[in-house]
Amino acid sequence: MQKVVSGELDTLLNVLPPYVRGLLYQQSDCSDLLEIILDLGRPPEVRFLHRDLILDSREIEGVDIDYVVSRVGEFTGDNRAGIERTLHRISAMRNRNGQIIGLTCRVGRAVFGSAKMIQGLVESGKKVLLLGPPGVGKTTMLRELARVLADDSKKRVVVIDTSNEIAGDGDIPHPAIGHARRMQVATPARQHAVMIEAVENHMPEVIIIDEIGTELEAQAARTIAERGVQLVGTAHGNTLENLIMNPTLSDLVGGIQTVTLGDEEARRRHTQKSVLERKAPPTFDAVVEIVDYYKVVVHPSVSDAVDTILHQRPTQVELRWMDEEGEVRNKKVPSSSRLDNKQKFALSETKELKGKPLRFYLFGVNRVRLEQVAMEKQRDLEIIADIKQAELFVTTRGHYRSKAQKVRDAEILGVPIYVLKSNNVAQMRQCLDTVYPVASEPGYIYHLQHLLAKRHNSKENA
Repeated sequence: MQKVVSGELDTLLNVLPPYVRGLLYQQSDCSDLLEIILDLGRPPEVRFLHRDLILDSREIEGVDIDYVVSRVGEFTGDNRAGIERTLHRISAMRNRNGQIIGLTCRVGRAVFGSAKMIQGLVESGKKVLLLGPPGVGKTTMLRELARVLADDSKKRVVVIDTSNEIAGDGDIPHPAIGHARRMQVATPARQHAVMIEAVENHMPEVIIIDEIGTELEAQAARTIAERGVQLVGTAHGNTLENLIMNPTLSDLVGGIQTVTLGDEEARRRHTQKSVLERKAPPTFDAVVEIVDYYKVVVHPSVSDAVDTILHQRPTQVELRWMDEEGEVRNKKVPSSSRLDNKQKFALSETKELKGKPLRFYLFGVNRVRLEQVAMEKQRDLEIIADIKQAELFVTTRGHYRSKAQKVRDAEILGVPIYVLKSNNVAQMRQCLDTVYPVASEPGYIYHLQHLLAKRHNSKENA
């Protein structure tokens, strides 16, 4: 991927206090800079792609804060400012009197090719929602999608730019969004109104929206979708499961409601009489969970994914990633709600080795019963006593919720954790089906070599 950073990074560094700027230029990985933190009375901190650093022992003073504030744009109602014709964002922290006492200066980058992993999904006309924690590249990918749809697909694209984060500060949009048009929003509270205004006044084929975060914005998104306009946006939440349980935003994926089943239907489903069901068709057709700049988890059908999650049935996700040659690779694997996205990749990006068993560490799980299930399903596993050598930590829901010391040890070491709802055969069968995805090839085991390599230093220090 080609990153456009050269001149624009200098523009951000030039608004910093001279001594901070000089120290940053001395860093060998300055091109990987993500954020600069300037808090009154504390030393300056910087965050790079692979490390964090206290830049200097000298504490930030009021004059340093004022120096930066005087060289950036106006701070709006969401306490964000920018630098004209760039993608950088400066966010302010204020005291009770409204004075700025802290700044977070985030580097904005246009990354050509960052949307390649899901470009086909969006070009097909599907309404796509991007999820992920802060700093994984949601806005960067959204910006690139706006350019691809406007320039390559020749569609009428309108970007709703609440904090000028997608298309940069100032009245002229940044070239990174191509021929897409940009509508600025005076205050975050009006974002939903501008979304509707864009559809009514400017005849877009595609609406691009960053950070759908309120119920009004979720309602506006549904209105846009029902008018036949393609919607591509981001929302708060790491995974689809998080979004389903978010009362404010669950409508984006159809919402949930409690339904009481009849006795016969409850027996047929093998469930209790009160169950959760999807309330309505989802606003978005597909959900993409962003793991990092080069890895995503795709749910190509939101309605199917939500139904299987609510019914507690096994489901599959599609993992997509960029290899070292820049080619997109993908793989479908069983999903478990107890495994986060990085652990899903840990279980999928592994080498198949014949005859080498997967090493399990059990905590509160019946060993004899698990071994019987493994024999029945022809799964080759090894149960070990040293958690540092484990490739999967298996425990029960009760032990997991109590955060026992062994559970905390596994989290510190980075061992993937699988949680059984109960200590029974059915749950053990589901566990083995999840961690041994190639059911038709017993004897081929997924060995977590890259995870062990990543944990090598942790083990030596433990």
